[in-house]
Amino acid sequence: MMLDCVIVGGGPAGLNAALVLGRARRKVVLFDNNSPRNAVTNESHGFITRDGIKPSEFRKIAHYDIGKYPSVVIRNEKIFDIKKRGTIFNLVTEEGECIQAKKVILATGLKEIHPSVEKLMDYYGKSLFSCPYCDGWELKDRPLIVLSEHPAVFHMVKIVYNWSKNLIICTNGHKVLTLEQKEVLQRKGIKIIEQKIRTLVGENGLLEAVIFEDDQIEKMSGGFVTPEWIQASFFGKSLGCEVNQLGGLITDELGRTNIDGIYAAGDTSVIAPSQVIIAAAQGSRAAIGVNSDLTQEEFN
Repeated sequence: MMLDCVIVGGGPAGLNAALVLGRARRKVVLFDNNSPRNAVTNESHGFITRDGIKPSEFRKIAHYDIGKYPSVVIRNEKIFDIKKRGTIFNLVTEEGECIQAKKVILATGLKEIHPSVEKLMDYYGKSLFSCPYCDGWELKDRPLIVLSEHPAVFHMVKIVYNWSKNLIICTNGHKVLTLEQKEVLQRKGIKIIEQKIRTLVGENGLLEAVIFEDDQIEKMSGGFVTPEWIQASFFGKSLGCEVNQLGGLITDELGRTNIDGIYAAGDTSVIAPSQVIIAAAQGSRAAIGVNSDLTQEEFN
């Protein structure tokens, strides 16, 4: 059977794309290997009517909504390879099954590479987060660490300052701030520590202190980390899709990449800010692009 579209990735972008295409009566298979980047997160925020929802509950509701539309199938499998032959895409699952589709939406999202800090992952998703728009409210007015090994820390700390003025920047041994940036931050009373971190201290995922290699101890109760983001899959690159300076796939207003028939949605195309509501909107946009192009082709 020739599918109208295959969606690769079952996060908010892929799920919303499946919903829109299901309502458009398109034959769609969504492949989701159930490895969400936000699996460590207890709650998702910033999505109207869903503020504070658990990611697992969000997925459960989304699967229920999509299940109303018989032309969409969700498969808990991983796509191994995608190749274009003329106007048709041949996709191979990890089990070796071959599937053909007229269009493909890449919604595989990102992987995070975190600073090399002992016990960081014990606290990530519980008291250390990557997005202040998602979790800043819960940490408001607390003593917070902003941990980054990249120049992006200057922008991050200015955003976090909206929620707490009691901030310490930790660059974990890296010199990433200019003299001018340091002067700006110091005028705001923001402490800068460039010493490497020895370890993090706390219980049950709740950060209590940061210990540096020179034995300095700073009491903290949470904070934000700026990881390095990379594409979770190589499909865009292998298919020849153009990328922007941040590594996201370049698309037009309807999710189309430079490769005819390939669309991108969510974190795959928009690197930051990484929010559920933005990813879902991107999925809807790409689905409308797919349906519009299929409709045009049917009338040509």
